[in-house]
Amino acid sequence: MGMSKPELLFWICMGLVAYNYVGYPLLLFLFSVVSQAKSDLLFLFHRGGRRCVPSVQYVPHVAVLMSAHNEEAVIQAKVKNTLDSDYPSDRFEFLIGLDAPTDSTADLLSQMEFDQLHVTHFKDRRGKLAVLTSLAQQTTAEILMITDANTRLEPNCIRNLVRHFANPRVGAVSGEENRVASQGSDPAAEALYWRYESALKLLENRLDCTMGGNGSVLAVRRSLFRPQKRTIIEDFQIPLEIRLRGYRVIYDPEALAVEEIAPTLSAQFARRVRIGAGNYQTLFANLQCLNPLKGMLAFCFFSHRVLRWLAPLLLLIALGCSTLMAGHGSFSILLTAQSAFYLSACVGCLLKKLGKPIRLFALPLHFCSMNLAMLLGLFRYLSGEQKLTWTSTPRQAQSPLVMGHRDPEKASHASGIPRHRVNSDSHREGAFQGT
Repeated sequence: MGMSKPELLFWICMGLVAYNYVGYPLLLFLFSVVSQAKSDLLFLFHRGGRRCVPSVQYVPHVAVLMSAHNEEAVIQAKVKNTLDSDYPSDRFEFLIGLDAPTDSTADLLSQMEFDQLHVTHFKDRRGKLAVLTSLAQQTTAEILMITDANTRLEPNCIRNLVRHFANPRVGAVSGEENRVASQGSDPAAEALYWRYESALKLLENRLDCTMGGNGSVLAVRRSLFRPQKRTIIEDFQIPLEIRLRGYRVIYDPEALAVEEIAPTLSAQFARRVRIGAGNYQTLFANLQCLNPLKGMLAFCFFSHRVLRWLAPLLLLIALGCSTLMAGHGSFSILLTAQSAFYLSACVGCLLKKLGKPIRLFALPLHFCSMNLAMLLGLFRYLSGEQKLTWTSTPRQAQSPLVMGHRDPEKASHASGIPRHRVNSDSHREGAFQGT
């Protein structure tokens, strides 16, 4: 006897979710092994020099770009950390666009004097991508690096990102972001998930099918920085557009940055809802990536991204089907198992709100909150409520030492002239007078 429609639909939905989280990583690993074996065989038969790449002294001019709204808690530490890079100081500059802040971010920046620091104040809110686009027009640097205010860059981060651009076919390079706990957050499940995602990115990079990037540690070739579609997930959209032009996008886990996890569960959830809305913006703006003629690019886009974004709907459909079939065969057990999993997530949420350790409930809570946020993000996208601007995630104040700045004198130069240039938006009246 064949399966009923609800039963068939249940197994399709659960199968797609299982494939996304387990089957796809296993396939990537298998493809990676086969690709490496093929490369080794070609090397053995042809004795090419692929293992001995000539050393290239490549030190292009780099412009670090950052959009900042209300970042008074971290802005000074961020500036000092960025200028503490081991990249040659005469070969990089730091451009900050103030996206109409309403706190003391502008005043705090006006107190900082560094030759490499240039600040532009935009009177009206524009959104991160619009600010970055304007900043990119202010520099002639060959490489643009995008970062965020609450991200600490390791000293060699810029150098490790930039080295790949010696290859003219490389259009964008994304680094690795380590997430650490801030006071009040629970890092266990979050850290596990990001290790999982990092493993996927590493395997995709080996197969040359990297599409997106990390918005806090992302470098692009300036000649290719021409964003065509407006989205709040610019760290995926920009590299994807570059990839579709035929250039390589690379993931480099040695280009390290550190970002604090949002300090509260509500702040983490709000951020995920916003990102979820942006994910659907990206999906419907890039449906051409699902064209099977695009090969591995389409395969990875569907298997990694699209199925992850559709997982909340698949889980809801599966739960509904198992409820309908609860009186048939093993579906009562399947319904009980699903209910127990979701109930454990609710218990974890309650314990977290009470300030108690959640331990075994951490993974169900993280999984369910992530998918619930994605679902709410879909509703926000469909309703048109998600704008290109948003309220910054709450930050905890960080000292220069916490942000990785070792020597306050290292990044500055002993010149007698003002070392901090401030611009007003060329299309508006300047609202910020610099030193």
